[in-house]
Amino acid sequence: MNSLRVRTGVLGLALLAGLSVPTTGAAAARTAPAPTVEEQRLDRAAPQEILRRSGFDAPATEFAEDLAAARSYAQARRVVEREGSALWRRAVDRAQGRGPAGGDGQEAGLSRDDDRPLYWARLSMAREVRTWEPGFGLSDARRAALLDTLERVSRGQTDLRHPHGGKGIKRILVTGFDPFTLDRDIRISNPSGATALALDGTVIETAEGPARVETVVFPVRWRDFAEGTVERTLRPYLRQVDLFTTVSQGRVGRFDVERTNGAWRGGFGDNDNIGRTGTIPVADPASQPQWTSTTLPYEEIVAANTGRFPVYDNTSVTEIPAGGTEAVVRPDGPTPGSTARAGGGGDYLSNEIAYRATLLRDRLGLHDTLPGGHVHTPVLQFGAGNTDPASGSVTDPEFVRNRLDIIAQVRAIVGVAADAALTARSGS
Repeated sequence: MNSLRVRTGVLGLALLAGLSVPTTGAAAARTAPAPTVEEQRLDRAAPQEILRRSGFDAPATEFAEDLAAARSYAQARRVVEREGSALWRRAVDRAQGRGPAGGDGQEAGLSRDDDRPLYWARLSMAREVRTWEPGFGLSDARRAALLDTLERVSRGQTDLRHPHGGKGIKRILVTGFDPFTLDRDIRISNPSGATALALDGTVIETAEGPARVETVVFPVRWRDFAEGTVERTLRPYLRQVDLFTTVSQGRVGRFDVERTNGAWRGGFGDNDNIGRTGTIPVADPASQPQWTSTTLPYEEIVAANTGRFPVYDNTSVTEIPAGGTEAVVRPDGPTPGSTARAGGGGDYLSNEIAYRATLLRDRLGLHDTLPGGHVHTPVLQFGAGNTDPASGSVTDPEFVRNRLDIIAQVRAIVGVAADAALTARSGS
């Protein structure tokens, strides 16, 4: 009792003096941050319909229950790793015809090629982690670590399983993106992300034998790119693969093989409605070039019959010429000493992932030995009678056909690139 009086007296003095008092347990837990702009879109009708019709509402619900049951940070981390990885595998399996295609059977499911269930389910999980207030207390740093783990494992970034060594099967790495411009149309899908799900772990037959494709998906957020998500993901694998291509959605009705990438961010808003303008931030900026170039066999890709959409060798860039002050478009590529204002793929994150991946290739000394670059797909469009985001369906037959055709054509383009590059390497 005397010790209790002493502790109570010390506490009272501290409070009277306006001093902070150390606390533990639940009292020490900080208030959880609010959901991000990207996560707030979850409550709209279209994302909920996509989750329900695909059956991907169940993993998000199970994740929330398991996370709530965690009684320590270590348990929470295991939940995040296990269920984030399972979400990626479930999305890949669904896209490739394995496992259930839909939800509870009360309404028509979505086609298996759809990338959106993975996107919205991941956001559901991220929002749970971000707003979770466990009884044991969770520091900002540990919450951030859980979110980072969830991002990596649910995007396939820790699931790259290329065969090791030997002269047998070849190795190809392909990247895709999340949906974006969601405030323009919340129903939007990204064919590059759908392609990543469809191709992950598959084998393409080439003139030099089978080639295994491994894929990852990246967020559409400037912050993640500035923090090095591309380099962290790709660096361990570029020395191991025989070819890589980053893929994103580009222009209506056409594919583009982007010849040149520029070191400039143009400021367009990302999925959190944040814009960034300026030189792309990379490690060792003193040695940073204004331009990088593709080493994909673009002539062979353009010449091949890969599908119904035309494929172009896009050489155009926007630059400030040496000694100049105004930006000009150069149809045939950059001039000596110029400053980048847009690569062939523009000045958004499509250009940035191409720039970062090819710069990493060059800094690893692989420019002359590793074919790699960027491919832009056509814009994925809904059917003519389904163009109103407020009243239209989240899918339609033309929408599905367009996505399937784009996926098939990316697969064919990768096959042509692998054929040409591997044949050239072998000297055949």
